[in-house]
Amino acid sequence: MATSDDERAAYLDRILVGGRERRPVVIADADPAWPARFEEHRAHIAGALGPLALRIEHIGSTSVPGLAAKPIVDVLVAVDDVTSVDAPAVRDRLARAGYELRVEEPGHRMFRTAAHDVHLHVWPAVGDDVRRHLLFRDHLRASAPDRARYEEVKRGLATRDWDDMNDYAEAKSPVIAEINARAEAWARDTGWTP
Repeated sequence: MATSDDERAAYLDRILVGGRERRPVVIADADPAWPARFEEHRAHIAGALGPLALRIEHIGSTSVPGLAAKPIVDVLVAVDDVTSVDAPAVRDRLARAGYELRVEEPGHRMFRTAAHDVHLHVWPAVGDDVRRHLLFRDHLRASAPDRARYEEVKRGLATRDWDDMNDYAEAKSPVIAEINARAEAWARDTGWTP
C-alpha cells in the first residue's frame, strides 16, 4: 500500500472500480441475523463458483458475536492461486450471481451486492491474507478485551466525516496491528490453525 496521502489517493484511484465513494460510516449494534445472512450468501456463492471456491468463510466484525459493526457482511473466498483470483470464470460467475466488482488489486478482488450490504473478498488460498483474516476473527471471538478495544476505536472513527470508506478502514490500521500482535501470540499459545 502507498505511504503518502497523494500516493494512497492514486492507489485507490487505480484499484477502485467506479471510483471513491463518500458515504457515512454507521456502526450498528451486533445483530444475530448477520450469521444467517452470511449463510445465505455462502450457499449462493458456493452454487455460483462450485469447486473454484476452496473455502468460503464469514470474516469481519459481523462474524464476531457481540461486536458492533458496519452492517456489511464480509465473506472470504479462497481460490486455488493468484491467477484464479482474476480468472474469467470466477469474475463471470460472481457477476451472474449478482456480485459487482468493486476492488481490483494484485492478489485480491472484492465484489459486493447492489445493496452494498455484502462484501465478497477473493484471495488465493496459499497467501497470508486468508490466514490473517481468519486469525483476526477467531482471536476477536475469544478475546473480550480486544473485542471491546476494537469496537471502541471503530465507534470513535465512525463519528468522523470520511472522503471514502477506505479512509475509515485505513484509520483502523493501528488498532488492527495492535490486536494482530496479540492474536499471533494467542495462536502460538493455543495451537490455533486456520
